[in-house]
Amino acid sequence: MRSMRKFVDHNYRHFNAAALKNASRAYIDFLKKDGKMFITIGGAMSTAEIGLSLAEMIRKDKVHAISCTGANLEEDIFNLVAHDYYKLIPDYRYLSTEDEVKLLKNKYNRVTDTCIPEEEAFRRVERQLITLWQKAESEGKSYFPYEYMYQLISKGLVKKYYQINPKDSWVVAACKKNIPIYTPGWEDSTIGNVFASNIIKGKVKSVSTVKSGIEQMIKLIDWYKKTSRKNPIGFFQIGGGIAGDFPICVVPLIQQDLFQKCRLWSYFCQISDSTTSYGSYSGAVPNEKITWGKLGPKTPSFIIESDASIVAPIMFEYILNR
Repeated sequence: MRSMRKFVDHNYRHFNAAALKNASRAYIDFLKKDGKMFITIGGAMSTAEIGLSLAEMIRKDKVHAISCTGANLEEDIFNLVAHDYYKLIPDYRYLSTEDEVKLLKNKYNRVTDTCIPEEEAFRRVERQLITLWQKAESEGKSYFPYEYMYQLISKGLVKKYYQINPKDSWVVAACKKNIPIYTPGWEDSTIGNVFASNIIKGKVKSVSTVKSGIEQMIKLIDWYKKTSRKNPIGFFQIGGGIAGDFPICVVPLIQQDLFQKCRLWSYFCQISDSTTSYGSYSGAVPNEKITWGKLGPKTPSFIIESDASIVAPIMFEYILNR
């Protein structure tokens, strides 16, 4: 069977196709030079089942840290435990408002063409997490959001519900490698909402049971400083938004606010369909990041203006050379 690498090398010669190929080649070269890759995940990539390709990237040590929305962290687990209950709606563009209300009444939450079932996904995970939050609080401990997910996996608390092969879950792969996952703005996720509601209801007493965004930034600073002393660090951004905005700021924070020396990000690639119009940060071209002290003038930088749910798996297959 012809490999994805050979297919792309032969066919992807111009425009976004060429950017995909060049960025993939540069990713491979970067890793060969002992680079460490930091990946950010925006949008609804976990519901798009990015784990089918990303999990193997993690297992093969081609990803070394992750920043994602709270939704992407939890939705990989939702898919793991409730996949068979998901409802696909290929003709979602033609739904009426009445159709949407019917989905809501049947406890389906729609993400484009995919509906996540409330009871089988949200509530199964919620019930186990509440016990973990309460246990941590009783012991006077606190953890980051991803650490609770790792406990959920490593303790086998939802294993009986698995409905896909766990090798296709990127969070399971990350847990086994114990790589850090930063979730800026975690509060706006479903589980973040659940945590807030349980604080109000008194089932969990302290908001510090789950570590804050500032604590996540401090942890990221420590990780970046330690890792970059020996290795250059690359930045691979899937989509836009806070998942990318949060971690890329760590370099100017170290240099301009802590007044300490560190490497700049040493590779940059973003897959996004956002444009630079109206001051869109998610669509900012890489050279704008030079003015903010994030990238250097010689940093290999790429923008692929396309659908990340199509582009990212192709790039990962190219990099893995499967």
